[in-house]
Order: sequence, then structure tokens, then C-alpha cells
Amino acid sequence: MSQTVQAIFDGQVFKPEQPLELAPNTRVLITIKAVDQPESRRGAFLRAARSLKLEGPADWSETIDDYLYAQESDAK
Repeated sequence: MSQTVQAIFDGQVFKPEQPLELAPNTRVLITIKAVDQPESRRGAFLRAARSLKLEGPADWSETIDDYLYAQESDAK
């Protein structure tokens, strides 16, 4: 039987990205070919953050500390 699967190497072991039809402790022969990371995955966090369409004050970036710590200073 032969299967081609994609896996991720975590620095110690290969982790298949889908289930394998193998019994535990089956010996296999592995041929490794690095796969380029698709461009669409790069910057995914920024795309996700932008898609949230969060709204805030216009001066948020300039006065973030005031917004973050306002309750602490008001309590004193």
C-alpha cells in the first residue's frame, strides 16, 4: 500500500495533516519533499483582524494608554 500525505515537522516528529490508514507501530519508508507555504496563509492574522471591522475612537492609537488604564487612575 502507498499513500501520499502532507505532514508538519515540529522539530522532532512528523505530524500528518490527515488520518493515516496504518496500524500503530507499522514500519514505513518516508521520502521527504518540502512544500512551499502558500502566499494566502501569510498575513492571515491581519486579514482576520481587518475582517472584524472593529470600531473605536479616531484617536485610539494615540491615546491607547488612557483607554486601557482609565479605570485605574479614576479609582485613585
